[in-house]
Amino acid sequence: MRWSRRQIIAAGAALAGCSREPAAAAPEEPKMPAAPFRRTPLLSRAIPNTDEQLPVVGLGTWQAFDIAPGGPEWDQAREALRVFSAAGGRVVDSSPMYGRAEAAVGALSAELGLRSGLFLATKVWTRGREAGLRQMEDSRRLLQAETIDLMQVHNLLDLETHLATLRDWKAAGRIRYLGVTHYHEGAYDALEAAMTRHRLDFIQINASVAERESEARILPLAQERGMGVIVNRPFAGGDLFARVRRLPLPGWAAEIGAPSWAQVMLKYVLSNPAVTCAIPGTRNPRHVLDNLGAATEPLPDEAQRRRIVEAVSAA
Repeated sequence: MRWSRRQIIAAGAALAGCSREPAAAAPEEPKMPAAPFRRTPLLSRAIPNTDEQLPVVGLGTWQAFDIAPGGPEWDQAREALRVFSAAGGRVVDSSPMYGRAEAAVGALSAELGLRSGLFLATKVWTRGREAGLRQMEDSRRLLQAETIDLMQVHNLLDLETHLATLRDWKAAGRIRYLGVTHYHEGAYDALEAAMTRHRLDFIQINASVAERESEARILPLAQERGMGVIVNRPFAGGDLFARVRRLPLPGWAAEIGAPSWAQVMLKYVLSNPAVTCAIPGTRNPRHVLDNLGAATEPLPDEAQRRRIVEAVSAA
C-alpha cells in the first residue's frame, strides 16, 4: 500500500513517543521536535562497485527495538517501521547485541509485509567459528530472512574467523554483502588495518558534527577502497541535541533545506560523499519522518559544513 503525504504525516503526528553501544535499558536519543515531513523522493547513493541504490537515511534499532511483543512500545515500533517504509526508507540495522531488536524487526516486517522492500543489516558478535555460525543462523531465524542483505563483524570481534565464514556465506547466497563495524575512534587503527587487508563491501562507523575524526582517515580510505559506509551515532549518542536544545534554528538552515536541528546534523554527515547511509535510531514515527526529511537536496557545501560545526561547537 502506498501512503499519501497526508497519511504519512498523520501517522507520525498521532504517535509521539520514545531512539550505540550497550548500556542498561535506557531511553532513545533525546530529540528536538520533529519538522513536518516533505514527501519527496529520498536521496539515494549507489553501493560502491554495484548498481544498487540505497536511501541515504536508514533506521537504527539499538535500544529502540529491544522490546517485547504487545503493548504501546510494540505498537509504536510497528508504526515507525510502517511509516519508514511508506516514505521510502529501506536500510534497517540491528545486532544480536541489541537484545530483542532482531526478533522485533523480523516479526513486525513480516506482519506488515515489508521484507522485500527492506535492506536488512545485522552483525555477528561472538568469538569462535561455531559460535558465529550459530549466532548468524539465529539472526536469519529472528529476522525471518533466508538471505540477509548485509552481515557485519561487530566491533571487529574475532575478525579473521568471522570474515572467512562471511565469505563462504556470501558465495552461498546466504548474505549479499559483508562488512565490519565499530563505534569509537579508539578502534580506528584496527579498522584501518582491516580495511587495507580485506576486501569489504561495507564499513560502519561513528560520524557526526561532534565526532569528526573519521573524516581525516577512515572515510577517504573507504572511498579509495570502494567500500560503502554506514554511519552510526550521527547525533553523537544524543549529545548534539543536548547542546542545541535551547538554540533557535538558524536562518541559514533554510539554505540547505533543513527545517529542524536533526536534519541539519544529518545533512552534515550526508554531505560527505563517502557516506552511503546514516542510521539514526528511533521508534518514534515523527522522528523517523523528520530524519528521512534530511535525505533531500541540497546538502551543505564546505562553507556551510564549517558553519554547522561552528554553531554546534559554540552551543
